[in-house]
Amino acid sequence: MASKIRVALIYGGVSGEHSVSCLTAASVMKAMDPEKYEILPIGIRQDGTWVPGVADPLVLEGAGARGTVGTSDDQVLLGIGAGHDAVYSTAMSLPEGETHGDLRELGGVDVAFPLLHGPFGEDGTIQGMLEMAGIPYVGSGVFASAAGMDKHFMKVVLEAAGLPVAPYVVATAKRWRLMRDAVLEEVAAKLTYPVFVKPCRAGSSLGITKVDTPAGLDAAVEFAQKTDPKVLIEQGVVGREIECAVLGGHGDDSARASVLGEIALDMEPGAWYDYETKYIQTEGFHMVIPAEIDREVAERMRAMAVDVFDAFECEGMTRVDFFLTPENHIIVNEHNTIPGFTNVSMYPILWEHTGVTYSHLIDELIGLALERPVGLR
Repeated sequence: MASKIRVALIYGGVSGEHSVSCLTAASVMKAMDPEKYEILPIGIRQDGTWVPGVADPLVLEGAGARGTVGTSDDQVLLGIGAGHDAVYSTAMSLPEGETHGDLRELGGVDVAFPLLHGPFGEDGTIQGMLEMAGIPYVGSGVFASAAGMDKHFMKVVLEAAGLPVAPYVVATAKRWRLMRDAVLEEVAAKLTYPVFVKPCRAGSSLGITKVDTPAGLDAAVEFAQKTDPKVLIEQGVVGREIECAVLGGHGDDSARASVLGEIALDMEPGAWYDYETKYIQTEGFHMVIPAEIDREVAERMRAMAVDVFDAFECEGMTRVDFFLTPENHIIVNEHNTIPGFTNVSMYPILWEHTGVTYSHLIDELIGLALERPVGLR
């Protein structure tokens, strides 16, 4: 019998999407075939400490909501360049006078599956660490992850690839502090209200405000800066919110695009798909899959989703979010290299409707990760 693939499932993290990550890990654990995989769960606490994770997905679902990613005080460490081995140390809880504990090998890791959202998870940081450790991992590499996480540089790459984006203004912390009037003048010259003020490097709609008049802009920027000092001020777009899941191709095959899905709001005009709607109320919207779009427009959008994947040299997966205007103009809103991945999230649901089950999607992503070489490629 062939040996099982040992998968380091990494979840939790220091971002505001910590609990979402824990729920995702529980969902993935349930779907992974125990005949194929041995799971090594690794939790990252909200203070950044890596600890042995929770192996029971039912326990993890409750623990994640409390911010508890593991039940041990041992600390997990990666052996950089040490043959794909992970080790853990008891150094977090030592008798007085002792400075370090014994290291014990957890064994070899065939592949890592980061299920982290937001800064220090999907922004290239953990991807760089896994590259240095020589561990294959699911998802995009360092550059694609970093550029995909930063809404400013995401737009720079999209524009360079000739892909349409909404007009925007960037307010870095220094620029807002020293050149606030210049930022406001640029907004007045380039954008019309309403605008959306967004943290540049956050997901799940955290810290975003819709601003209808200039009077609300200062407060919206300062609110976004509580999540990220760098802020994007973006033109509001009147249009439908359409999403497409993209899955990498094997070998030299092209990436694959799913059917399209639509986030249809059931709320009053002017409402939008914010964090509270997504995760707290979970009401006021429904998903329409496949989205009811003219076939020719849908095919253009699916091709454009693959273009986004290729422009960033993504690997594994991404979810591309579009606006479709009443005139059938397509605008790329953003893409997400580690999209929501619970069994009820848009990315896996889109693939379910395309004929790829949740469990098979996990198989595909792990297989893609194991196919590609470690290091420069």
